[in-house]
Amino acid sequence: MEGLSMSVAFKTPPRRILVRGVNWLGDAVMTTPALLRLREKFPAAHIALLTPAKLAELWKNHPAVDEVIPFTADEGVLKVLRKLRYGRGPEILRGAEGKFHAAPVIIPARFDLALVLPNSPRSALEVFLADIPQRIGYARPWRNFFLTQAVAPRTDAVKMRKRTASEIRQLISEKPEVKSQKSESPKSAHQIFEYLHLVGALGANPEPLAPQLFVTPEEIEAVKMKFGLDKISAPIFGLNPGAEYGSAKRWPAEKFISAAKEIQTKANCVWLVFGGKNDEAVATQIQSAIGNRQSAISLAGKTSLRELMALLKLCRVLLTNDTGPMHVAAALGTPVVVPFGSTSPELTGPGLPGDMHHRLLKSDAPCAPCFLRECPIDFRCMNGIEIEAVVVAMLSAARPDQTT
Repeated sequence: MEGLSMSVAFKTPPRRILVRGVNWLGDAVMTTPALLRLREKFPAAHIALLTPAKLAELWKNHPAVDEVIPFTADEGVLKVLRKLRYGRGPEILRGAEGKFHAAPVIIPARFDLALVLPNSPRSALEVFLADIPQRIGYARPWRNFFLTQAVAPRTDAVKMRKRTASEIRQLISEKPEVKSQKSESPKSAHQIFEYLHLVGALGANPEPLAPQLFVTPEEIEAVKMKFGLDKISAPIFGLNPGAEYGSAKRWPAEKFISAAKEIQTKANCVWLVFGGKNDEAVATQIQSAIGNRQSAISLAGKTSLRELMALLKLCRVLLTNDTGPMHVAAALGTPVVVPFGSTSPELTGPGLPGDMHHRLLKSDAPCAPCFLRECPIDFRCMNGIEIEAVVVAMLSAARPDQTT
């Protein structure tokens, strides 16, 4: 390892770049500004993305990525190594026409440069074992040896530290004048700047861009036909009540129901209720409480990632917890309304920090954000977000016309 460095010098521009992608949906969306800047810096390079297979479809038709190399959760480092060194079996490729296709092809897998976006030791070990001559990532314990350039942490980065139960009790017992002195994080604390800082070390422009994803009109028409939306003339609104991280990120289901009912009377909308397999029960509960299929359709556990993206693009606005589909919707240009509790919109909010298309709601709970999976007290951060505030935010954020 050459030591901590803030810039990488190239005798010749890299021809083949491997980007080791992150492991979670929302985080992957937040890497898109950095990938677009990387493409801007090296327009002629072949950029391959090593990504968990569950996220591979996210990158279809994305201009920053030429090739997707997926790996499954049960594939160890050696299996990933074979894909990187010998180039067998990239399952999704972007052809000359710009479309992705499945093909059992063999391509040269020798890379000039690896950019490691995750902070894990394994992600650095993968590119080290693949014998990629230049390997860039953040300096972190147990992995710096595997990098040729270990980039020092940003000075304005903000660590998401979980509060202890005793800290939370102390915060809620403080006097009001003490609470008012608490300051919010700067815009540069947002997670997208972490990834932009890394590509900046390669000489790319580190200035922020909004996260961007892409779906085609054909994909939108296909989901409309599949889920019976082609005959709906009413405005389509989205609702996403789940959150994988834990209950502390979930606005209560009864509040979703009350807000959805009131919004429906004012906007005469049809609700699409989203979620994964684990959200089927709450999605069905919300759908039943809102009304019949003419007023709400539960899609939890019924969509692929590409179908979810097309459906989110179709919505005029999405009411969602802080979770992966929130980032996907915003990156597709759909306004989102988000009740925030245990997490911080300053650090992981949708889109660019300060984007006025979105409405990010917080209560005045002094213990938020705590970054815990479950609330150790009375869930005041989420319970303090009023239904009427959500209704007003949804009606003001909604796009005036449907995207087709």
